[in-house]
Amino acid sequence: MDRSRPGSDAGCDLLNWTQDRLRAFLVGAGHKPVHAEAIRGALHRRFVTAIPEMVEVPARVRQSLIASGIGIGVPEVAREDSSVDGSTRKFLLRFADGQVVETVLMRYKGRATACVSTQAGCAMGCVFCATGQAGFRRQLTAGEIISQVLHVARTLSWEGCRLRNLVLMGQGEPLHNYYAVMQAVEAVIHEKGLALAAERVTLSTVGLVPGILRLAAERRPMSLAVSLHAATDEERAALVPVARRWPLAELMEACRHFTRSTGREIFFEWTLIEGVNDGPDQAAKLVELLRHQSAHVNLIPLNPTAGFSGSPTGLVRARAFQEVLRSGGIVSTVRQRRGIDIAAGCGQLASAGT
Repeated sequence: MDRSRPGSDAGCDLLNWTQDRLRAFLVGAGHKPVHAEAIRGALHRRFVTAIPEMVEVPARVRQSLIASGIGIGVPEVAREDSSVDGSTRKFLLRFADGQVVETVLMRYKGRATACVSTQAGCAMGCVFCATGQAGFRRQLTAGEIISQVLHVARTLSWEGCRLRNLVLMGQGEPLHNYYAVMQAVEAVIHEKGLALAAERVTLSTVGLVPGILRLAAERRPMSLAVSLHAATDEERAALVPVARRWPLAELMEACRHFTRSTGREIFFEWTLIEGVNDGPDQAAKLVELLRHQSAHVNLIPLNPTAGFSGSPTGLVRARAFQEVLRSGGIVSTVRQRRGIDIAAGCGQLASAGT
């Protein structure tokens, strides 16, 4: 699935190294492999941004890293925006090769969530999504994904707060960059590192069936969110072009297999577009589609983008849609809209201003 070359300095970025690779480097340089854990702690617990700052690591080890040209990939903050209500901050982050992505920090009562990007752009082409409208540029490395998480965690630490949740719902399709995404997730949930709880990491996909089956086969402990937006193949393909490759019958069987294999309920995302997919008939079709699936539906009123003329469903109509789901035994939530004034909402990320 990983077809495009990432940043040219990926091999020199310590965040892009697995622990096995780091241990091998240490042994090859004449050091004890146990120092790998101290390096991990410096990166993921103290959020250091340069090798010399790793004071818990012996000086000779730091010097070996520096002499080998190894550094820490810390993206430049090219721009930062905050919502009027203070609940959301959006960072435009620039990597070493000049590529940029957007990363979002969302605050809720008692918790903070990072929404990170997994690709620069996206190849899925969802018509209502600003990232899909802009097209695909390249894959992100594991280190570039991790650096976004650490940037948010570092920002929170300055305020005496901790990152609690991670959602892979920013720019890009996570399952289209599978290896790098899984490496990044493994790093941030490691108990000696940032130690995020695996169940508080949510991966969102438009429905790449092979990736869902791979998640199930590998028993990945994270939560899964699947974007539906329509309950028939024809209606879904009009909104999500990738649906032509994996029809709903195949997608739903993959979802049931994931639930059977992992015991985890799936979150299904449904962007409510006025007059398009928000009527009681569409709700009834969704009930039928999910009849044999353990599911929770997140209803998301459309967020505005320059490339799509649709309008968000109003609250009254959204509640009516939700009532049909409730009558059919489907649990649902109308998602809180956050960061719309700074284009930080679901489907709005597009590296604007670059």
